[in-house]
Amino acid sequence: MVVLDRPRAATARRSLLRWYRRRSRALPWRKSKSPYAVWLSEVMLQQTQIETVIPFYRRFVREFPTVERLARAPLERVLELWSGLGYYRRARNLHRAAQELVEKHGGQFPREMKLARSLPGVGDYTARAVLSIAYDQPYAVLDGNVARVMARLLALRGNLHQPRFRRRIEGHLELLLSRRRPGNFNQALMELGQTICLPRSPLCTFCPLKFWCQGFQSNNPEHFPEPRPRRQTEDWHMAAAVLFKNHRFLLFRGLDDGLLEDLWNFPSALGPSSSEALARLKKKLLSLQGVTPSLSQQGHKLRHNITFRSIQVHVYIGPFTLRAPKGEFRWLRPESIEKSAVSQLARKIAAMVAGSTK
Repeated sequence: MVVLDRPRAATARRSLLRWYRRRSRALPWRKSKSPYAVWLSEVMLQQTQIETVIPFYRRFVREFPTVERLARAPLERVLELWSGLGYYRRARNLHRAAQELVEKHGGQFPREMKLARSLPGVGDYTARAVLSIAYDQPYAVLDGNVARVMARLLALRGNLHQPRFRRRIEGHLELLLSRRRPGNFNQALMELGQTICLPRSPLCTFCPLKFWCQGFQSNNPEHFPEPRPRRQTEDWHMAAAVLFKNHRFLLFRGLDDGLLEDLWNFPSALGPSSSEALARLKKKLLSLQGVTPSLSQQGHKLRHNITFRSIQVHVYIGPFTLRAPKGEFRWLRPESIEKSAVSQLARKIAAMVAGSTK
């Protein structure tokens, strides 16, 4: 059965755009079609919920209202404002791309797909989103929300990471896309996936596409799309050292195993067991300080997840007695933790040991 021929696609498109005009949320980045605002919001929204992004976006544009201000800012300050949003490579690429926009493009986001794709951190999805929303260029965007809407509309099994599934979705998106209002069309499909066509218990009776939706007509919309096979969670142990001096904590860049490399963290080491993690931590501290400090655990433990790793963190406390540790380090007072480019794990640890280092 053909789900969408051109006449049906045109009718469905009008229904979708009408719904979007009436029901779209007043999100802060929608107040402007500035390419900078669109680009910034799209980068922040990658793998992050809208409700989480809103306060970060508002703080960010207050400090960096233009791409020129962002390009001139120290990376450390950019990371400080990003801290807590996660996926910190996005912030580093955003900063590098802003500098490139100022140096090579007069501070303007390029209108050409090839040039847009050449910017650090700008992939196909981000380029299409900015070019369609900011410049009204006829590019369809495809993310998880859009894929879910289209898979149910077509009753299409599979998932977004399968090439055949993706090609079929992209083909029907091109048919459905509004050439006159591509930005509104893309935002409408994403909005529909975020607010109506939910992964669980979709609100089908409120959907503007229900009359064309095979998933709705089958009474089993949740069967589409199929879930992506998930990587199995790995259990790890981590030993973290809280070294203090004059009511200040010693933190280093990065965590361990290449994790959180842009952020300040307590010196830490991963291992398959608590004893092996502690042994690796002592070896690391020996290389950083020349001696292994006296550490006590005092029962401090917490659980923290990073990507596919479920980590049992064992926190050790000890005074720092040497003058100049090796590597890139920083001394921070407890009250400065929240204002610095510090990882969420380090914030958890600092809050846990408050009072134990006085």
